[in-house]
Amino acid sequence: MVVENVYRLMEKEGMSRIEAAKAGIGEIAFPIIVSTATTIAAFVPLGAWPGLMGEFMIYFPITLSVVLGSSLVVALLFNSMLVSQFMEISDREMSNKGLFRLTFILGGLGLLLVFNEGVIRGIGTLMILITGLFWAYKFFIKNLALRFQNTFLIWLENSYRSLLTSLLRGYRPYALLLGTFMLLIFSFVLMGIFPPKVEFFPENQPNQIITYIEYPEGTAIGKTNKITKRIEADIFEILDNEKYQSNGFNFLVEDAVAQVGAGAGNPETDNGVTNEMPHKAKITLTIREFKYRRGASSESLRSEIQRNLKGKYPGILISVEKDSKGPPVGYPVNIEVSGRDYEKLILNAKKMKDFLDRENISGVEALKIDVNKNKPGTELHVDRKKAGELGVSASMVGRQLRTSLFGGKAGVYKKDGEDYDINVRFEEKYRYDNNALYNQNIIFRDQATGKTKEIPIAALITEKKSSSFSAIKHRKSVRLVTLYSAVLAGYNANEVVENVKNALLNYTIEEGVSIKFTGEIEEQEKNMNFLSNALLAALALIMLLLVFQFNSISKPIIILISIFLSFTGVFLGNIIFQLPFVILMTMMGIISLSGIVVNNGVVLLDYTQLLLDRKKSEEEIPKEQMLPNSKAIEAIIEGGTARLRPVILTAITTILGLIPLAIGLNIDFFALFSDWDPQIYIGGDNVSFWGPLAKTVIFGLSFATFLTLFIVPATFLITYQIKLKIKGKL
Repeated sequence: MVVENVYRLMEKEGMSRIEAAKAGIGEIAFPIIVSTATTIAAFVPLGAWPGLMGEFMIYFPITLSVVLGSSLVVALLFNSMLVSQFMEISDREMSNKGLFRLTFILGGLGLLLVFNEGVIRGIGTLMILITGLFWAYKFFIKNLALRFQNTFLIWLENSYRSLLTSLLRGYRPYALLLGTFMLLIFSFVLMGIFPPKVEFFPENQPNQIITYIEYPEGTAIGKTNKITKRIEADIFEILDNEKYQSNGFNFLVEDAVAQVGAGAGNPETDNGVTNEMPHKAKITLTIREFKYRRGASSESLRSEIQRNLKGKYPGILISVEKDSKGPPVGYPVNIEVSGRDYEKLILNAKKMKDFLDRENISGVEALKIDVNKNKPGTELHVDRKKAGELGVSASMVGRQLRTSLFGGKAGVYKKDGEDYDINVRFEEKYRYDNNALYNQNIIFRDQATGKTKEIPIAALITEKKSSSFSAIKHRKSVRLVTLYSAVLAGYNANEVVENVKNALLNYTIEEGVSIKFTGEIEEQEKNMNFLSNALLAALALIMLLLVFQFNSISKPIIILISIFLSFTGVFLGNIIFQLPFVILMTMMGIISLSGIVVNNGVVLLDYTQLLLDRKKSEEEIPKEQMLPNSKAIEAIIEGGTARLRPVILTAITTILGLIPLAIGLNIDFFALFSDWDPQIYIGGDNVSFWGPLAKTVIFGLSFATFLTLFIVPATFLITYQIKLKIKGKL
């Protein structure tokens, strides 16, 4: 914008480079500072994002704030210095002799380098490309640029001036503003008639497909291993399908790993516990990079595995899930059953699970309960009378068994100045052998006789098989049991949860028991509330800065109106292209859009006010008086026309820069220059995550450009006419 303003002053007002640089920077320095500050202000509330999600997303506002601050320094200092020294409005013509000399030196050296490998070939290719661009500029690009600059842009400015002049006559500004508001309301109505799918995180093609397998607690690890091999064979049978194979090569799955016992836990349910789990297993399929998948969908593979395994192994809990693209937030279907009586909670959770299973709700993979009361255990009862007669306490028995199983400190090992505790316990083969545990002796010195005694544990205890809770879980001191399930591939989590809620309307909850939907849905609601409040806080900060900039309330309100109206583009774009409303990325896109829309509006209004002040000074009108309506319209039209180029070019460059991210255009430039293979493909992980944000900004900014060029001038004129009317001039 700085460069364009200096160029305009040199071209249309005949200023020298240094004069134009001083005047150009002076005209827009303060507006640019304020507009950059308002853009940063839009992201400031995101710095207060609470919880794990805030830790995950905090780098986004920090990065943007740093980049925007740096760009302001570059615009005001470096760009102003460069244009004052090198800006020219006349074109330099490179002579044919100079072009041939450049071709001979740069192109010839490039030809020598391209016959090498790797980086050297890349440098040679780049030299040849630069040489070709010089030739293309001289005979093609230059003429095209001049035609665009001297023909198209001039035609666009004249057309815009004529159209704006027509729209600012009579009642038309009011009709234009009212019509735009009606369009915003219409977009809300369409959102209600055709509600988009709501997602917390963007749906992604998984890079890992994880099959979790769980037997009842107490199952021997050998049995778990045996069933895991059978399930693994079923999965490999699917992978051997010809649609995933090419000449014996699986182009979708890179490798597969099966784990049984240790390391087989689910991070969503086991809370980071990594101890031995003989009743659990998992099979992890690692998917190849997106560009190697030949169009095959890893989500379709997950769906196929789910269909194949569903109901095939009764008595075993099987869940086929994908890797998370964000922090763990729990399962989509996550129902917490809370109360005081724990057995009653488990019983109610089982009844609710059976009820929902009978309802057979589409999209629910397999409902599971995170606690059961059938965890096998062994109770050891110490014969206290006999133990007392032998001089043994119950604590001595417990301590001996604990040391055997978990170890006891036997000494300290020192190495390189560090101390390492030495713990001693039974070997693994004896650790789970009851005979070895119970037949060991408790060795101690009898205080009465002073003699050393050895008493076998088996002589003091009786063994009894029992069952107990696998865990007792709390939240804020309230006992709870959780009923949870993943969602089948291809289903929307919010729609599935809504169907579950509707089904539970016909379920009678016992007295003393309450239920609450938590997990992903709870986090979604929390983050939606925070982002909505962050948007309001951002608008408040923007408003504050604009009042400081204009020392007025009307101009900030005009810009605030343009921000609200820009949401029309977002809503209509989502409806027309049937895009989901992603809580995190779409809302962040709206907040980003709020900061971006301000920039052009600030510069346009500031320059228009500058023209009004100049006209008043030229006509020697007192400061407290206002220009007549016709003079104000002239200033508004001149201001809009002068700012047409930067507004249009800023919007176009921003949109063009976001399109590759929105559609997932991937080009490997290093491979392009070094191997002459750009490896172009559409899609990937970045587009699934950042695509909704990019599309939101594209839709909103496209509509906001119309708002800046037409609605902002019309609203400015309306407010100016209202002020004139109040002061009795009309």
